[in-house]
Amino acid sequence: MLKNSNLLPHPGHEKPHSTTFDNQLIELESVDSTNNYAMARVHEGMAFDGLVCLAHHQSAGKGQRGKSWVSERGHSLTMSLVIEPGSLILSQQFLFSAAVGLGILDLMLTKEKDNWSIKWPNDIYWNDRKAAGILIESVIQGEKWLFAVAGIGINLNQEFFPTEIPNAISLKNITGIKYEPVSFASELVIAIQNRISLLRSEPEQILAAFNESLYKKDLPISLKKGADIFKARLVGVDQMGLLITDIGYFNLGEIELIGS
Repeated sequence: MLKNSNLLPHPGHEKPHSTTFDNQLIELESVDSTNNYAMARVHEGMAFDGLVCLAHHQSAGKGQRGKSWVSERGHSLTMSLVIEPGSLILSQQFLFSAAVGLGILDLMLTKEKDNWSIKWPNDIYWNDRKAAGILIESVIQGEKWLFAVAGIGINLNQEFFPTEIPNAISLKNITGIKYEPVSFASELVIAIQNRISLLRSEPEQILAAFNESLYKKDLPISLKKGADIFKARLVGVDQMGLLITDIGYFNLGEIELIGS
């Protein structure tokens, strides 16, 4: 998802860098949104490629379609990774999002090897339950893609979820293991950067891997367009992020993949 922004700074409560990823980490006890914080640094000229803004609590975490990301304090990984696209072009924005999703998936597979997928456009699922979400925001000047901020929310250790999000699940629910957010983030950054490197050299492999991991691929799905809900068979996703079904192509702005 592309979202241009003219944000003013949103200060969080920083603490000293007790842990760093090669001096790339800003660790926050609390912030409204790590994407807001990272975008503010971009606009202030204080961001650089590989910057990680990680918060132990978000008061206004952001998800797709204006939804909020809900998590308990200290039980989730909420972070934003700043990337300078460099040679990547604007038409590759979906592939960039796909690369981020695949990086998350790569790390999840090292914790539990089965039943992972990516639900279009970029939610990480285990079986029929959501474990992670992504929101990409970009800074664009003319035709030049200056920065991408990948906001990532992963349910790490939360064991119980509000009734309004019945399909959520955490990695601890799945594996029985408790995870330390900063250590997990350090692994995650490497996994994402590896996928972005592959995107720069062989973008077709990113699209192929995304489609291989696509939730409900070749199965019936329910789509919502306005007030209408209809069925289709999911065929795949193209390089621009269009959903390919047996009844046509759809973009994110016109339909929503609903239900599990």
